[in-house]
Amino acid sequence: MGNSIFSKFTPKEPKFFPILKEMSEVMVKAADLLIEFISHYDHSTAADYYKKIKEQEKKGDVLANRVFDELNKTFITPFDREDINQLSSRMDDVTDYINSCAKRMVLYNPTRMPESAVTLANLIKDGAVCIGKAVDELDVLKKDPKHIIAYCHELHEIENKADDVYEHFIIDLFENEKNGVELIKLKGIMYELEKATDVAEYVGKIIKTIIVKYA
Repeated sequence: MGNSIFSKFTPKEPKFFPILKEMSEVMVKAADLLIEFISHYDHSTAADYYKKIKEQEKKGDVLANRVFDELNKTFITPFDREDINQLSSRMDDVTDYINSCAKRMVLYNPTRMPESAVTLANLIKDGAVCIGKAVDELDVLKKDPKHIIAYCHELHEIENKADDVYEHFIIDLFENEKNGVELIKLKGIMYELEKATDVAEYVGKIIKTIIVKYA
């Protein structure tokens, strides 16, 4: 009788992992759209791209809210509630920054998008893919953590590459951009791109915390 009652409070499946996986897929989709948006930048199509990216951002918000709701309904969770909530929140933040960059491109309407913006967008996608692979490993973390550890290291390397791209861009921008308004526009957009990789790395740090506790 006691076991029957307890089973009602025990999750029959790792419900959080599929939601987190779906969140990573949303990130990748948003990153793909951003790469396409920047690579074929044209003000006439900017609003359409932003709308598509915004749709992904909304999906991410819904999924993050689902994680929060499930945490409140689940008696036993695979990891600490705070860690799961932090993980989903920061994953959602990556998509938020992708959306923020697209929004700024529409609002600022720069005359051009630099090649380094494409590079940063590709690094964001690399980070999103890496997060997805790490999330896939969460349910086997206790058995074999080596793959997930490698993905966390990869996220750190991606962020370092993004820092280098951003810093070189800023140096070139201040040396060669003569239009002050254009300088401000591009600096703001590139900052959002770089911040997305920062948040992706922070996702890796949260996963490392989970590894320390449970591997």
